[in-house]
Formats: sequence, structure tokens, C-alpha cells
Amino acid sequence: MAYIKNLFDKNFLEYASYVIKDRAIPDLEDGLKPVQRRILHTLFDMDDGKLHKVANVIGRCMAYHPHGEASIGPALVVLANKGFFIDRQGNFGNIYTGDGASAPRYLECRATALAKEIFYHPKLTPYTDSYDGRNKEPLLFPAKIPAVIVIGAEGIAVGMSTRILPHNIIEVLEAEKACLQGKKFELYPDFPTGGLVDVSDYRDGNGKVLVRAKLDTSDPKRILIKELPYGSTTESVMASIEAAARVGRIKIQGINDFTTDQVEIEIKLARGVYSEETVDALFAFTECEQSISINLLVIKEGVPTVMTVTEVIQYHAKQLVKILTRELELEKKELQERLHLRTLERIFIEERIYKAIEDMKTSEAVTRAVLDGFKPFLKEVGARGVSEDDVDHLLRIPIRRISLYDINRARKEMEEIQGRIKEINAHLKNIVAYALGWLDTTIAKIKANEELEGGARKSKVGAFEKVDVKEVVKKDLSIKYDPATGYLGTDVSGETRAEASPFDRILSIRQNGVWSVTDIPDKAFIGKGAWWIGVADKEVLINTVFTIIYKEANTGFAYIKRCIIDGWIMNKEYTLVPEGAELLHLDTREKFSFTLHYVPKPRLKVKKEVFKAQDYNIRGLRAGGIRLSAKEADKLENR
Repeated sequence: MAYIKNLFDKNFLEYASYVIKDRAIPDLEDGLKPVQRRILHTLFDMDDGKLHKVANVIGRCMAYHPHGEASIGPALVVLANKGFFIDRQGNFGNIYTGDGASAPRYLECRATALAKEIFYHPKLTPYTDSYDGRNKEPLLFPAKIPAVIVIGAEGIAVGMSTRILPHNIIEVLEAEKACLQGKKFELYPDFPTGGLVDVSDYRDGNGKVLVRAKLDTSDPKRILIKELPYGSTTESVMASIEAAARVGRIKIQGINDFTTDQVEIEIKLARGVYSEETVDALFAFTECEQSISINLLVIKEGVPTVMTVTEVIQYHAKQLVKILTRELELEKKELQERLHLRTLERIFIEERIYKAIEDMKTSEAVTRAVLDGFKPFLKEVGARGVSEDDVDHLLRIPIRRISLYDINRARKEMEEIQGRIKEINAHLKNIVAYALGWLDTTIAKIKANEELEGGARKSKVGAFEKVDVKEVVKKDLSIKYDPATGYLGTDVSGETRAEASPFDRILSIRQNGVWSVTDIPDKAFIGKGAWWIGVADKEVLINTVFTIIYKEANTGFAYIKRCIIDGWIMNKEYTLVPEGAELLHLDTREKFSFTLHYVPKPRLKVKKEVFKAQDYNIRGLRAGGIRLSAKEADKLENR
């Protein structure tokens, strides 16, 4: 039994780890999920400057992604619609209407220049075997920007989930600059569908935001929806408006969708209804306003970690410096190698060392002749000297190149290489300034990119209060009570006791002192002679003092109880008086007087007394009453 339990535990942990790390949660370093990383790797591998059929890209990507085209195709479309890393041609769907993309055979795509600049560094990228061992795929791209908060992410894994909102790419790069300069910065979400966003509870990426549609209410008889809240489409917004209209939450004459490349939903209002009074209802009862909870969960160094937006920027600012340093060092190393070979070539040709190999009979003798020929020039060659690999390189120089060798051109090339090495050394000494320059250049490229609309912010940040549904809905339900039959509800013929909305609850106090809070019924029996019926609004009831005067069952003595009803469980019955007691009177006035008549008895001199309710303190709801007199009560006369 223990073996089976351990087996299940081991298999579950392996499955959970696989789903978390290899499917659902993006990695902090490059901001991509595995399927997205494999798609970009495929596009980089296929890149020839031309567009490729998406069906072909999917087929090539299947060599790296073990879950088939059903997961690759939709992931490619979603990534392409982000607009940053994949150029598109064809119908990739519409993020406004929710329309799907055409079949992959009709679509074309390629990696953008921005994607290659940010992700594509084959010599710096760690690679691993693909799932079948036939190919190599990137373990992680060394990304220069925090793509995870630029494009956002959503994913559900085993026992955890992530929801990261997209941010404006220009603002993200500016935040990286501020971080490198030691300045403060703030980042807020920016959505491709535009709209309004309230970030007062954003909490640096781990709180929630309120998003709203952008409405045009300039015409009093119609409302135009010009931008959508994040996560909605024109279809879902229209469906929510129609649903609200059917149940009477809003009154409209019709709704039309004129969306093309810009959102435009027209809401025609009913007769007697105007734009200003309908806006709050749209926000309260439809998808025109939504609350989005956020959880910035990423894979950091192989471990699922909840981070803040600020921490992500700080991590990537350091990573940018490291990547640029590695790039410069790699370029410097390659230039030094190139300079070394050019120096050897110049000496080999200028000093006619190649002449020394003409009479040699063996390869060893040829190599030795070349090495001996360089001995007088070792100072010029440098500390690295001349290796056998260098000799092989020199011996592969074709005769044509030797005969057409241009000394001045060779020296100029070497000077350019030396100049570039000096530049790299200067950059390495001032790497932060170099990183800031790279960010400035990238920002300028994005601003000049028409496809990215210059990186302009689309969502307007502001502060607005969430509309309270109870405040917006009209109190158009009449709660009636028939004291003759004891029935209460909206379908009862009787006197109106309260005006309520569909969201209100009803508090009823019956003849025997039992009270309860229920939903508004169509018709429900509560008994004849109910003392009090009203809306169970805690804000009102907290200021309402109930005065209860009752007669105890055993002694017949009268008691007074003053209390506030401030809490309840729905549909549960409570009592205001002891068991068996007779409720003589219930009142909600702050001040009033009443006369208590006593049962006539021999030698009873005082047959009635006047009392003032305000003379007695307010006590707890469960507290007992205060005895008014030690005489048996007969009846009460209210003033």
C-alpha cells in the first residue's frame, strides 16, 4: 500500500511540475511559454526575409512541440495578434469582435525585426534536445526586455494559475531606463482593446483593476461604445446588454454593431430614457465594466514565483546589462580572432613566406617552413603566436587571392577592426550608459514603427468607483400585504408596505414576535396581523430602534425591550420576545408615550400608568426586556 501511495505521489508531482514549467506558466527570463518559445525558434530557423505559410510553420514547429498542431496554431495566432514579434498576412481574426482566424493554409507570417533584436542570439542561447532527441531547441531565450509584462499571460496549472496584464512597451522600456539610472518608476496596464482602467488597487501587479468601455454619450438618445474593456469582445458586450434589457435592468430600443477596424456599438434608447441616466446601469449590469484580479506568477530560475511588476523590471534591467556585456565580449573575441588572422595573412603574403613551401615534400615540412618563416615577426603577431590551425588557414588561401592581395585595403580593414575593439572596450567600461543607449535606440525604432502605432498608449488610466448595483436598479417592485389572509408578496392584492428593487430583501415581524429576512416573494404566508414589514437595508436598520412591549406568559407582567436589528442569516427565524409571551405593541419611533392598563384586582389602587419609551436604554438584540411593573398587564394604549 505504501509503495502504491509513493508511486502515485511521484507521478503526480512529475505531472504537476511538467504542467507548471513546460506548459502553463511563462518563464521570467524571456516571458514566453514553451509553445511560444518553440514557435519563435521555428520562425528564426526558417527566416529568409520572406513570409511563410502558417501551416508550414506549424509543421516545422511540431519537431519541437510534442502536443501537436491543435496547440501550436492557436498559440501562434494569439502571439501574432500581440503585434510585437510576428508579422502577419491574412485573416488572423479580430480581437474586437472575437472572430477566429482563417485556416493556417491561408495565413502567412514571419518573425519581426524587433523579435530578432530582442530574442535571437544563437551564440548566447542555451540549447537542449527536443522531446525526441532529433533536434535542438532553446532552453530559454536571453531576452533584452521583460516580454512577460509587455504581452501579458494567462495560464492554469496544477494548484496554481497566473494572470499577467499587458503593459505599454514604451513605458516598460522607459521604466527599465529609470531603474538603471536609480530613479523611481510606476507601471500600469495598457490593453490592445483600449478602454478605461482604474489602477487604484493594482498593487504593483498583484491586486485587481477595474476596466470600463469608452462610451460616447453626446447624443441624449443613443450611446456609442467606442472602446472595449479588456477581456471582452463586441459579441460578449452586446450579449450582456441584451440580457440586461430582457430582465428590465436597462431599457433600449435596439442595438447595432458597426465594428470594423475600430469598435462602434450603437445602443438606441427607449422612449423616455436618456443617455446620462443609462450609463450607470450599463456599468452595473453589463460587461461595460469588469473587475480583473491579477496574479503575477512566473517561473524564476526553475521555481514558480509570485513577483511584482517592479521586481520584474529590476530583474530585467540587470539581465539587459548582462546580455549586452556578453554580446560585446563575444564580438570582441571574434574581432580579435579576425584581426589575428588578418595579421597572419598580411605577413604571410607581404613577406612571401608562402615561397618557402615550394620545395617541401611532406605536410610536416610545409608546416615547419611556415612556422619558421614567422619567427622574425612574432612580436608583430602578438602573444598568441602562430598555431598549426593558423597554418592550415593560411595554406587554404587561394593563389588568386595572393596574387590580387591589396596591402592598403588589408591595412584599412585591420584599422577598422582595431577601432571597433576600442569602441567595445569603452562600452564595457560604461556598460550602463551603453544599455541606456540601446534602450533609447529601441524606443526610437518602436515609435517609428507604423505597425505598432508608434507604441502609443491605448488605455486611459483614471479613477472611478465601481457602480453599486443596488444603487442603480430602480425600486419598482411593490411589496403588498393582506392582513386578512396573512399573505405577503408582489402578486398579493392588498396594501403596499414597501417599494423595493429585485436585489432587496424583506424583513417581516409577525404577530407572535418572530422575525426573518427573506428574498422578495411572489406570494408567501407570514400570518395575520404582522407588526412590521420593510426592506432589510442594514444601513437603514442600524439607525432604526425597535421598541417591543410584551406580556410574559407566567406572571402577566409587562416588559419593554428596545433594540436594533443589525444582523441575520437569510431565511432563518428569530424571535424578539420570550417563548409564550404576548406581543402587545411594536414601534419604531424614537420618542412616544403609552398607557399600560392593569387587570382589576381587589385592593388595586393604580389601574393604569403612563410610560415614555425613550426613558429605557437600547440593549442587545438577544437581551431580555425590562419589567415595567409588578402588576398583571391587561392592555396597552398607544399615544
